Amino acid sequence: MALTPLNMSLARDLVCRTRVAAALTGGGGQPAVDLDALCLTLNQISQCVADLERVAAIDVNPVLAHPDGVTVIGATIRLSPEPQPDPHRLAIRPYPRELEEKAVLRSGRAVLLRPIRPEDEPAHYDFFKHLSAEDLRFRFFGVVRDLSHTEMAKLTQIDYEREMAFIATAPGPDGRPETLGVVRASTRPDNATAEFAVIVRSDQKGAGLGRMLMEKIIRYCRGRGTKELTGQALMENGGMQGLAEKLGFSVVRNYDDEVAEMRLPLQESPTDGTGRP
Repeated sequence: MALTPLNMSLARDLVCRTRVAAALTGGGGQPAVDLDALCLTLNQISQCVADLERVAAIDVNPVLAHPDGVTVIGATIRLSPEPQPDPHRLAIRPYPRELEEKAVLRSGRAVLLRPIRPEDEPAHYDFFKHLSAEDLRFRFFGVVRDLSHTEMAKLTQIDYEREMAFIATAPGPDGRPETLGVVRASTRPDNATAEFAVIVRSDQKGAGLGRMLMEKIIRYCRGRGTKELTGQALMENGGMQGLAEKLGFSVVRNYDDEVAEMRLPLQESPTDGTGRP
């Protein structure tokens, strides 16, 4: 059992938890089925439920999975009466594709800014390999060793309703997308404040990517009505403090704790018509 919407990673996990998983992957002398096609079929059914509010139930039976793909023999769809729009109809917010944005760095390299997905976990491991020990310490406020699958899943499998993480990705030398930077914000339940964190691959600094990611998360938080964006930086991290000040953050340096507190109001205060709050 799984909640919609699915993606390829979640669909594969769902299939692997079934009693017939061994048979599907070629156990017992049977040929392995096209697992990607099966997961894609589950994704498409999930997307149908997410996109069409009147779908109350879908029964797909029987389904034949084989080495050449998936064949659906029969399917029925039960529709509910015309519903009122319900923003809480789905337990998990679908992948917000509308937030994808193309951009160009100072170097001329084209990048895609988009929300992170569970499928980004392998690229995120490679991303961490390109971060210096100092950059990791600045980001996590301590020494960071290799992350486990569970720890990495927390960074890549997020609930878009409660937090957001945008990555900058571009084709690498082998043509496969590589992650160049990430910014994330975790929002309080009352949407009063969101706390941000940003990190750029150590060999990509100086191309304007950090500012680009920060401007992206600021626009996102402001657009969803968050009142204030906050963050912390180690006192040694002058680069982050300088960027924050350029973006309009107030920066208060606590020399006792060796931490800089950064705050940016996102919503204009209402006035009484005289310009005074």
